Amino acid sequence: MSTKLKPGSKAPDFEAEAWNGVRIQLSSFRESKVWIAFFRYASCPLCNLRIRDMIRHYPDLSAKGLKILAVFQSPKESVSKYVGKQNPPFPLLCDPEENLYRLYGLESSLAGLFHPGNLSIFKTALSEGFHPGRIEGTISRIPGDFLIDGTGSIQEAFYGEKVGDHIPFEKVFRFLDGGAP
Repeated sequence: MSTKLKPGSKAPDFEAEAWNGVRIQLSSFRESKVWIAFFRYASCPLCNLRIRDMIRHYPDLSAKGLKILAVFQSPKESVSKYVGKQNPPFPLLCDPEENLYRLYGLESSLAGLFHPGNLSIFKTALSEGFHPGRIEGTISRIPGDFLIDGTGSIQEAFYGEKVGDHIPFEKVFRFLDGGAP
């Protein structure tokens, strides 16, 4: 079992390659508020639905100074093929060895994979044109989200319980507006 990060702790620094070949280092975002969103594999319909929603909210999030990093457990070719076709305005980091997942204490769970609460999200994803493809990495990976302030401290560590869980957008906006997430 991984050690989960807690609010108030320093966000572990890392360097990773984005889907477009650019190297990203978390510490280069100091002075900015950062949202690190961990996803499953690149063709996951639930993950692609969430990315679409993040893209839709991006103008408002970006206007408030938020930087977003989205992490996938797939190689860059798959991230490009599936997630990249949505043209997200934020970096998609590729972590096929799942090193960042371990660093941030993300877990996997068969109960979270087969949770009945995933069904409605899956149906919505399918109806929006997001279809499953090749599974890469840990199929039962549970997503997580981390809101980090300009000093590099974690303000919110959101660990999902099922594969369709992510931090509510309302919490992200409260964080940006200076309130408690």
